[in-house]
Amino acid sequence: MSRFGKFVFSLAALLVFASATVRADTITVTGVDSGQFSTATVVCEFNSQTNTFTFTITNTSAITQPGSTSTITGIGFDLPPLGNASGSGLNGFTGMQAPSLSANFVFSDGDVGNVPHGFNSAVLDFAFLTGPSGNFQGGSAEFGLLPGESASFTVSGAAFTGFTEAQICNAIFVRFQDVPLSAPRGEGSDVGVSNPIPEPSTLMLLGSALLGLGGYARRRFKTRT
Repeated sequence: MSRFGKFVFSLAALLVFASATVRADTITVTGVDSGQFSTATVVCEFNSQTNTFTFTITNTSAITQPGSTSTITGIGFDLPPLGNASGSGLNGFTGMQAPSLSANFVFSDGDVGNVPHGFNSAVLDFAFLTGPSGNFQGGSAEFGLLPGESASFTVSGAAFTGFTEAQICNAIFVRFQDVPLSAPRGEGSDVGVSNPIPEPSTLMLLGSALLGLGGYARRRFKTRT
């Protein structure tokens, strides 16, 4: 088999293996207005047998101006379809934050208000909030995650039934406060959304296609020889 054919077979096998064995997804979150001023990485894992979702978020914001912290003060999820008719979205979730020395979030699956910065139609199904306001637009930088800090969370509930890990991960909204005022809207705050990760079925389909391509290349190689 040609080197190209061997490469295709190897890549296809890797994709198929990954789609079947990967247990956790890592996504990146970027501020819709402030870009690299407001970023985070999220490692998430979903157990469909127990309907338990766990994730660890790390604030990776680039601080370039004195007095700005780009602190994460709210983390919410709007599961598909976006904008559930109910004001509080899906209900029945329970959540908790793992012990942390750097941040203190409170869980809520009630009505936590609108998501600013262009997402007013989003209805968060559950959220982790800071500060006394009890809504996603509020929050307190005093209790949030500074750049370089991480926190872990667990959420469970029967309402997760039917969702995939990728769907849940990609449903995240992250609230940043004390953002550098050079952000386009000049509000000193922003909302970050995920860069979508592919579904496992998509990886499987791509792997199958590559396997087919590799088989075609192998047959042509045999025909020529």
